[in-house]
Amino acid sequence: MASRMLKFVKVQRQMPHKREVAARAHDFDEIYDDFSTPSAAEQASRCSQCGVPFCQVHCPVHNNIPDWLMLTAEGRLEEAYEVSQATNNFPEICGRICPQDRLCEGNCVIEQSGHGTVTIGAVEKYINDTAWAEGWVKPVRPAREREQSVGIVGGGPAGLAAAEQLRKKGFQVTVYDRYDRMGGLMIYGIPNFKLEKEVVERRTKLLAEAGVAYVPNCDVGRDVSLEELRRRHDALLLATGVYKARDIKVPGVGLDNVRPALDFLVASNRKGLGDAVPAFEDGTLNAEGKDVVVIGGGDTAMDCVRTAVRQGARSVKCLYRRNRQNMPGSQREVANAEEEGVEFVWLAAPEAFDGDTTVETVRACRVHLGVPDATGRQLPQILPDSSFSLPADLVIKALGFDPEDLPALFGCPELETTRWGTVKVRYPSLATNLDGVYAAGDIVRGASLVVWAIRDGRDAADSIARYLDNKTAGASATAVAAE
Repeated sequence: MASRMLKFVKVQRQMPHKREVAARAHDFDEIYDDFSTPSAAEQASRCSQCGVPFCQVHCPVHNNIPDWLMLTAEGRLEEAYEVSQATNNFPEICGRICPQDRLCEGNCVIEQSGHGTVTIGAVEKYINDTAWAEGWVKPVRPAREREQSVGIVGGGPAGLAAAEQLRKKGFQVTVYDRYDRMGGLMIYGIPNFKLEKEVVERRTKLLAEAGVAYVPNCDVGRDVSLEELRRRHDALLLATGVYKARDIKVPGVGLDNVRPALDFLVASNRKGLGDAVPAFEDGTLNAEGKDVVVIGGGDTAMDCVRTAVRQGARSVKCLYRRNRQNMPGSQREVANAEEEGVEFVWLAAPEAFDGDTTVETVRACRVHLGVPDATGRQLPQILPDSSFSLPADLVIKALGFDPEDLPALFGCPELETTRWGTVKVRYPSLATNLDGVYAAGDIVRGASLVVWAIRDGRDAADSIARYLDNKTAGASATAVAAE
């Protein structure tokens, strides 16, 4: 092992080739090329194989990263794939969109020692793309089929991860989703330049081949009641995600062309998928030729500014009330946006949106970061007499997401929620107050990462399996007693 690993002192960190700005800023193709086999092996060999792998500790699904890096360095790619997919239902997706700089790579031991992190995400993407190309990725085939069925409300990462885990155990699984495609925000929220849609679609197709049934265009509460789903299935998982856009209370927020981020991103992604999108065609949700101002500092804001660049916006500005060091989004995404011509207006907050019927300018004010609050983040304080204006033909609000009112939406007032509107569950089982009903992903933890949704979906699947096993055991014991 030592001859192939521990090469971080001699081999420099290197990412796959990133396409030049002049080329990538005009299309929606992924911006990084694939590693070559020698390059992937060389970068994997930089791993220090440390005794306490902080990369694994800080991965939400606890991927066995050192082992699959070692196997990659040794050219044992099929084994590396097996290790990679053992803890992650969508490793090729996480390799593309996880904020590795905040998770595994950000906690790499050799990064802390000044040698530059192992390129974990790029190697993970290489391993799993190779597995798809070589035909190593196969649909789940359970050892035995069970009659019990599980209904899953929501076809995003939490719901699909749970579906695969439950199919492995032989349960009959049906996924209900309000949209016409499965994948949730992976298909409609994340732009192609970060995650090409064929990557998601081949995974959802694989799950269908494994026996997962899909019911698209099904709005629970309108097309079918939650109570009906509870009667139809032996257990139920709520994995709806959070889609309610947070708003901002300033004058002019109701003007035309002041739009929520998700509306803008969904229109762009649907257009890329070949759908008819009237709001894009008439220019409402198309940034071409416009001065665009995006408000927010998270990954959704970065998706919006970089999408606007590719649509041909005249100018793109990101207005954020804190500084770069306090941005919640990935620093790598910020750097990519800057390279592509996005202008960041730090320490600035919107004061009003000015215009008659359509927004014409964003009036903003300067912000000073004061003392930290209870969470440790410095509180933004408005500086008096600091107003300034930015031209704007399109304003995109990327302020985060809150949960919808599920008890009202589902016609199920007895479903307990927290004071934040998320579904209230018991830990570690993720069971709700309704018998046989579980919840996972953003609808429990609030807006978060795809990888955390995968983790929650896997945990919920384990709890549902135990619940159904106990139910079966109880029924068998009752039958024996009756005899």
